[in-house]
Amino acid sequence: MIKILLVDDHAVVRMGLKVLLNAVPDMEVVGEASEGNEGIEKALDLTPDVVLMDLSMPHGKDGLSATSELKKLLAKTSILILTMHDDEEYLFRAIQAGASGCVLKSAPHEELISAIKSVCNGDAYLHAAATKRLMEEYLGSVKSDGSDNYQLLSDREKEVLTLIAKGYANKDIGEQLIISVKTVETHKSNLMDKLQMKTRPELVAYALKKGLLGYGI
Repeated sequence: MIKILLVDDHAVVRMGLKVLLNAVPDMEVVGEASEGNEGIEKALDLTPDVVLMDLSMPHGKDGLSATSELKKLLAKTSILILTMHDDEEYLFRAIQAGASGCVLKSAPHEELISAIKSVCNGDAYLHAAATKRLMEEYLGSVKSDGSDNYQLLSDREKEVLTLIAKGYANKDIGEQLIISVKTVETHKSNLMDKLQMKTRPELVAYALKKGLLGYGI
């Protein structure tokens, strides 16, 4: 069962999402909040698997600030931004803040459900129209002069990096490499420290830049 916390300043929107998501057999809305500060408090109390976070909330803490703070407090909770803004800049800032992905409020219900399942499994989710632009933004931020720290990674860390970039969850990586999930998490933490990166999308873009996925943009 995927436990979901809804953070949106519109009660009608929360009600509609609650009815929709509770109708999905493996999903349950365990709490609601109307602004970022309340969302953080509810998340700490309920420890949801996924927080569905509105980006624009005029009263209290906004979605970006709440996402950044919440990821520091509950690293294992995935945050999916729900926004009306079909703008790559908003998506870029959301990912920088620690969100696992973004879904437009105009998206079909099926896409929202799929996105929730994706981020709960440890994957990143971006709607198709924004993917190319966002990846290009990240690629532009990766050093291209050969002076990055890739050479500091161990062979095992490089393997973990490649599998993360291909979308595998920690459990799947452990099974492939015949190591424990805890060991995978240690390798992931170490390689992120060496590469000075904080989010999974950054790792995906970096792996793409290095040609680890066998294709590029």
